[in-house]
Amino acid sequence: MAQWTSAVGAAQLARLLTSQQDRPAGPGSKRPPAYRALADGIRLLVLEGRVPVAARLPAERELALSLSVSRTTVAAAYEALRSEGFLESRRGAGSWTAVPAGNPLPARGLEPLPPEALGSVIDLGTAALPAPEPWLTRAVQGALEELPPYAHTHGDYPAGLPALRSMIADRYTQRGIPTMPEQIMVTTGAMGAMDAICHLFAGRGERIAVESPSYANILQLMREAGARLVPVAMAGGLAGWDVDRWRQVLREAAPRLAYVVADFHNPTGALADEDQRRKLVDAARSAGTVLVADETMSELWLDPDLDMPRTVCAFDPAGSTVITVGSASKAFWAGMRIGWVRAAPDVIRSLVAARAYADLGTPVLEQLAVNWLFGTGGWEQAVELRRAQARENRDALVTAVRRELPEWEFEVPQGGLTLWVRTGGLSGSRLAEAGERVGVRVPSGPRFGVDGAFEGYVRLPFTVGGAVAEEAAVRLAAAARLVESGVSGGGDAARPFVA
Repeated sequence: MAQWTSAVGAAQLARLLTSQQDRPAGPGSKRPPAYRALADGIRLLVLEGRVPVAARLPAERELALSLSVSRTTVAAAYEALRSEGFLESRRGAGSWTAVPAGNPLPARGLEPLPPEALGSVIDLGTAALPAPEPWLTRAVQGALEELPPYAHTHGDYPAGLPALRSMIADRYTQRGIPTMPEQIMVTTGAMGAMDAICHLFAGRGERIAVESPSYANILQLMREAGARLVPVAMAGGLAGWDVDRWRQVLREAAPRLAYVVADFHNPTGALADEDQRRKLVDAARSAGTVLVADETMSELWLDPDLDMPRTVCAFDPAGSTVITVGSASKAFWAGMRIGWVRAAPDVIRSLVAARAYADLGTPVLEQLAVNWLFGTGGWEQAVELRRAQARENRDALVTAVRRELPEWEFEVPQGGLTLWVRTGGLSGSRLAEAGERVGVRVPSGPRFGVDGAFEGYVRLPFTVGGAVAEEAAVRLAAAARLVESGVSGGGDAARPFVA
């Protein structure tokens, strides 16, 4: 059986390689042999995630024709990649991309920082802001007032409190997507929702198509569930999805599930437009793939003049193809562990039945707090406060990073909580390690890829502002100098990897 899960055509690979030619070479650099330049170009595409790991590469003759080079050049490049661990081949199955086993593992950086370290370390690991007071306190007080009738019951509501299910359904209906309470299940955060969906639809060994890059914690959840991840490269910059690639992967890999973040994608910040959403839903329906749309960032638009596209489930209102996951954790507060699933009633019934062997239900008091926010207008006011805070932090961080690290590249998203940064050829894993030494925690790019991709990136969340954002950029610049000098991790692994 072939080990590749997707394929890259000769013309497509040629376009990606050509796009690298605009990058300036370093001072005093010599022009490498043609085969070496080709091998380095493919290697960089894999490390950046623009060509997925386990993607079948075109045959030597096909790529030679597309690049207008000799077949000998392509054969030598492929052999160099094989010797370095970036390519695997089998007679009759072709060649597919890989990442060598000896590659540095991504550094930590996504786990919450211990409280005792908050005074000395700037935490850019978690994309979460403090609670938007006074709304948290008011919501909890309102929940306590509503609690007594529920205290006289068993307290187990596997599908969620009826009042909250009805409230969430009404909110979808008000957005033009008719929804019944029977289409809603309340979960313990979006992670609880994704865990339930993965266990229901994607048993061990099943394929799940994911954006590349994608949300690191969800990727790890899927790995631990035993899924085989099929990465689909995002379009460049903030352009959203490459729908043609999605069609190809859904058709050829036939994944049971596909997971996407259409609204201010984590980590890139991209916003998929309506045409992309419609076409991806159609492609998933045609392939028989269940499309899971994570809309936890959907209310965090930061530019006031932004015209938001319709939600993904608007193109499948019955929920036969699209399962929607929402949460209060990003838009309100990470400590409010309330999420929900919107799907067809039969899917909800299956999820609820399976829940008896997992967490039984979601805390009643927190459900009542979210229901209070939705019912009183407190949610809208709290989220507006959250947008203002994130917008201010974003602008401060962007200004500081551009000043301290002008060689780093990124595009400024119109919403969400994250900035996806290309680090000027430096190893993201080594930057994360060096950051720990100089007092700034930052997650490395490979945390958001499959099998070691995106080594040249880090994710910077909009969690700090003002003077703290400026100091964070200063410390990141210090970490970059350590990596450039080879001090962060020692040896050749700390050197920049440039094509």
